Amino acid sequence: MSMATSTLTKPVFTSSSSSSISKPTSKTPLVSFYTNNPTILSLSNKKRSFVVNNVLKTVNPTQTNDVLGGSSISKDVGTLVSKPTILVSEKLGEAGLQVLRSYGNVECIYDLSQQDLCTKISTCDALIVRSGTKVTREVFEAGKGRLKVVGRAGVGIDNVDLQAATQFGCLVVNAPTANTIAAAEHGIALLAAMARNISQADASMKSGKWQRNKYVGVSMVGKTLAVMGFGKVGSEVARRAKGLGMNVIAHDPYAPADRARAIGVELVSFDQAISTADFISLHMPLTPTTNKILNDDTFAKMKKGVRIVNVARGGVIDEDALVKALDSGIVAQAALDVFTEEPPSKDSKLVQHENVTVTPHLGASTKEAQEGVAIEIAEAVVGALNGELSATAVNAPMVAPEVLSELAPYVLLAEKLGRLAVQLVCGGSGIKSVKVVYRSARDPDDLDTRLLRAMITKGIIEPISNSIINLVNADFTAKQKGISISEERVVVDSSPEQPVDSIQVQISNVESKFASAVSESGQISIEGKVKYGVPHLTCVGSFGVDVSLEGNLILCRQLDQPGMIGHVGNILGEENVNVSFMSVGRTSLRKKAIMAIGVDEEPNKEALDKIGAVPAIEEFVFLKL
Repeated sequence: MSMATSTLTKPVFTSSSSSSISKPTSKTPLVSFYTNNPTILSLSNKKRSFVVNNVLKTVNPTQTNDVLGGSSISKDVGTLVSKPTILVSEKLGEAGLQVLRSYGNVECIYDLSQQDLCTKISTCDALIVRSGTKVTREVFEAGKGRLKVVGRAGVGIDNVDLQAATQFGCLVVNAPTANTIAAAEHGIALLAAMARNISQADASMKSGKWQRNKYVGVSMVGKTLAVMGFGKVGSEVARRAKGLGMNVIAHDPYAPADRARAIGVELVSFDQAISTADFISLHMPLTPTTNKILNDDTFAKMKKGVRIVNVARGGVIDEDALVKALDSGIVAQAALDVFTEEPPSKDSKLVQHENVTVTPHLGASTKEAQEGVAIEIAEAVVGALNGELSATAVNAPMVAPEVLSELAPYVLLAEKLGRLAVQLVCGGSGIKSVKVVYRSARDPDDLDTRLLRAMITKGIIEPISNSIINLVNADFTAKQKGISISEERVVVDSSPEQPVDSIQVQISNVESKFASAVSESGQISIEGKVKYGVPHLTCVGSFGVDVSLEGNLILCRQLDQPGMIGHVGNILGEENVNVSFMSVGRTSLRKKAIMAIGVDEEPNKEALDKIGAVPAIEEFVFLKL
């Protein structure tokens, strides 16, 4: 289905959003870090604080005197200032160090204690870490506003306190792409080593044995490999597996079907993938949705004798459940590079299991990948020190207080609408096209929707992805995942005091878990407003409702007849689920109706089964907010 267009529709992948509040007055970069601004080193504590709190706002560094309230410090003393200091606390490839040295003073100091790091950081403008250094709130506090960017040489940022970084005006960047091929190659290496018992046979021979009959393997050609997570690494694994003669299927709610077809891969549902595969290769992020996604229930759905490879995140597998599946023969073998706890305990039943091949998180450990990561993170850090917004930034820049104050309730509404919309999607070829319609009395040039768009993107992508979405990287991440987001602004007769009258989110070319959420034009469509400062859901598909977006939500399509509210309310009450809001919207008297029920707790399976068994209820869905 082609997306409707109008003269007001703006593609998301441009930088044309503007407002009278946030529009730059010069060609200054959107973010200014005052890299060579001499005033930072000599200001009083009070004035230094001013610069720190505004370090991510639009300011022309040549106008420092004006910004600082008429300070008499000369603008021409830049020649007295040394280059920025960059602290590298863990080993980094030489190629990356060369990039850094060409720009600033680089200090490589490894194995710093937390106390030593806090002491040292006050003299540094940038910090580069891997996974071993914990960049805590104490580190940012000790930076005293001078620390402008933290670079994580790798993908995961669990060791960096993002909230503290943003609070102290410090940008955090990572290097998510350079180790793609290395991780894919390691996945294939584990796949082959597992199938042919390489590590077990090697250990046997080194102990003086010759056990040809014991280590008979299985062939990979003609077997079905399920790639769970079809992002960069997953797709590269699929390419290589196809070259080995394997039949490759994949599951990923975001993967475009055309990209999968180009590789010769069929996108299937999660249950179909795990139930038909001979081999399963995991490449999904660790999120609340994927945490222990392979568990007793999912192992029970697999083919007996399935083989599993994990080079993604340890937490996606319930390790106790995997041991049981190995002992019972449901899982014949497993090859693991990652674990829930790293390093795992020496007496780990999983690590010691004779049918398990293990490596110590070596997915990115090739010379080429390490050099690539070093260059990628070095360039991101240098760019940040130059005041550029890196596409790999993982925390948001500060928003002008007046803009944030006005948009605050709409920011929450936008994220919740995105979160609701993605939960309504079921099947299809993945989310490709999202349209956001803003209804407002304001002139389009007086409404900066970048933050709202970013929060809708955040709501759609974050629940089933490890991507951290914010104003910096929302457009980039959406484009990277193949999602086109367009905006349309409709002028309505409402109060211009309110920046937005309503926000509507439409998702095209997908199936819905809740058929009533599909509008007459064939799109999943939900709409919301802010009422009394609280986000409300006001429309689902063609049905008008009015329910506060707090807690969780149950949507029911039913026959419009007396007693339905009481019936469902009694079921929830019997299961000790508190109803916070309830609203019914209908097309006409005694025809079809939608009941939207806000609940404080998540109903158990029994409660939901009872609701679904009510004869007058034709469909229902439970949604987490």
